[in-house]
Amino acid sequence: MTGADQADPLPPSLARRAVAELVGTLLLVATVVGSGIMADRLCGGNTGLTLLCNAVATGAGLVALIHTFGPVSGAHFNPAVTLASAATGGTPWRYVGAYVAAQLTGALLGVCLAHWMFELPAFTPSTHVRTGPSQWLAEFVATFGLLGTIFGVSRRTPSATPVAVSLFVVGAYWFTASTSFANPAVTLARAFTDTFTGIRPSDVPGFVAAQLLGAGVAATLFAWLIPARASEPPAP
Repeated sequence: MTGADQADPLPPSLARRAVAELVGTLLLVATVVGSGIMADRLCGGNTGLTLLCNAVATGAGLVALIHTFGPVSGAHFNPAVTLASAATGGTPWRYVGAYVAAQLTGALLGVCLAHWMFELPAFTPSTHVRTGPSQWLAEFVATFGLLGTIFGVSRRTPSATPVAVSLFVVGAYWFTASTSFANPAVTLARAFTDTFTGIRPSDVPGFVAAQLLGAGVAATLFAWLIPARASEPPAP
């Protein structure tokens, strides 16, 4: 929506922002996990086709979710994005705790929702092994690229951010060895699904450490490379 008559008269409250982050992250994880289950069932063991379907569904869902929740909370859906935004002045630090709590809660509920839609138990610990230096490097690259896309596009052509972020995510599914989790909340939640998109719980710390490192390097580099304009104040 555009136009002064359609604008929100007041900045969204922290409660509204947190609910937007919770619901948005819930729907994102339900999209990732649910499309993985559906694709795995329909593709008859063809892993490449299953990954393609999973990637396309995730990218399409992201475009819609960012457009929907972006005006309320910024559509982070990701603790790494929230922390990087706060570190560079885009999000007040007083919002961080509520954002991250909402994202983690939404991610876990998203797994539960996806499982119930496919008649599976609410939570099942994953047995999908994802560990080792190549996987950690892939997560560093995936998160660095995601944050770089967010910073670069949102600071110069913000209307293109939903599509740019989604396109990067779809591409990163394919060019990274880890299939690009790039999100600590999503990574934790995916430890509770023993389906195509799962990750063994013991492998979560390595992924999260690589993601946070990638986010930190991206925030540092892009704060210098593409600085925010003086007319772009932080969220109130």
